[in-house]
Amino acid sequence: MSAINRYAQQLPAHVLSNKRVGQYHQILVSVGEVVKHCRPGNFIAISVGGDNSSMILRRAFAISRVSDRGEYGGTIELIVAPHGSGSRWLCAQGEGAVLDVVTPLGAAFGIPTEPVNTLLIGGGYGSAPLFGLAEVLKERGCRVDMILGASSSPKIYAPLEGKRSVNSLKIYTEDATSGIHGRVTDSLAEIISNDSIDVIYSCGPMAMLSAISTIAGALGVVHQCAVEESMACGIGVCMTCVLPVLEDDGSISMKRSCIDGPVMDGARVAWHLVGKVNEVKE
Repeated sequence: MSAINRYAQQLPAHVLSNKRVGQYHQILVSVGEVVKHCRPGNFIAISVGGDNSSMILRRAFAISRVSDRGEYGGTIELIVAPHGSGSRWLCAQGEGAVLDVVTPLGAAFGIPTEPVNTLLIGGGYGSAPLFGLAEVLKERGCRVDMILGASSSPKIYAPLEGKRSVNSLKIYTEDATSGIHGRVTDSLAEIISNDSIDVIYSCGPMAMLSAISTIAGALGVVHQCAVEESMACGIGVCMTCVLPVLEDDGSISMKRSCIDGPVMDGARVAWHLVGKVNEVKE
């Protein structure tokens, strides 16, 4: 495996609980000692469908938070939206089910060495990894503000938990069913300036990440984003999750989201070329 995945292990993970939270499932699995190597931004690859399933590829899920305390030892929490066949199968697994998993995978968020002002922005259930990140940042002495957004109120994941986890929370919905009417980027430039934001961390749809990068770049603010690209192998072999990234010499190269990401420097991603592989020249 890549050096970025040097702590990754394939192991059986027992489902400890599976709770419905709004439109999503909060799934807690036991993974033992490997949890000590999990960092905010890492992901887990799960074999779905059972032994006789035609779904031969693993599914990648962002790790929401981890714990090495309590009666179950090392645990990983996942927030899953039952959209595709793989995620629906996972959401149907009850307490006691055993999953075939590989974790921790991918590049994690960079954590400041000194206290800074941070802004966490999540779209839909993409906000899940931000809760564990918020805990780590607060332990480092950072101020942590959060913005959550979605098309409608039911798609905002755990807003009350978000409010407890950070210094301040703003919620945006496009249909005005909760919080502020609009998108997370509508007042972003003003929030960055007023709160003296040093670093933005984001998870969510690619269009949202692109828009945040534009605003952050214009204001000279660091933007670390966890990209949402479909990952087949999760270990850098299949090349299905590549993204166009700007190199130091101005050229564009295709980087693998699973090992060069999923956390990337938003200023480096060539957002205008995402999804247009044929237009990229090495």
